[in-house]
Amino acid sequence: MKLKKLHDIPAEDVAMYGSTKTKIEWIWGKADNVPHFALRRFIIKPGGEIGLHAHPEEHEIFILSGMGLVFNDKGQEIDVATEDSLYVPPGEAHGYKNSGDCDLIFLCIIPLLAK
Repeated sequence: MKLKKLHDIPAEDVAMYGSTKTKIEWIWGKADNVPHFALRRFIIKPGGEIGLHAHPEEHEIFILSGMGLVFNDKGQEIDVATEDSLYVPPGEAHGYKNSGDCDLIFLCIIPLLAK
C-alpha cells in the first residue's frame, strides 16, 4: 500500500482550454506507477472555469464542496453542488464553471489509457 497526505501534493495551475483560476492536484497518476486509474482533485476559484474540451477517456466526478455549472458543446448545462456526482462519457466535450462564492472542489477519476 501507498499513502499520501493532501498537503504534500503540489497544486498546479490549469492553463489549458482557456481555463482560469483553477488548480489541479494529481493525487494518484502515472508518476505514481498506478496501473489503471488517475485520481485528481480540482479547485476552481469563484468566477473561474475550465474551458470546453474533450478526451478519449471517461470521467467520474464527485463534488466535494461548492457550486458550479458543467456544460457541453450541445448546449446542455447542469448545475452541480456539494455531494453531487457526474459521469462524462468518452469523447464528450465538457467544461466547468464555478458559479458560487466559494471554491468549487471536486475529485475526478479517469482511466489511464495505453498510448
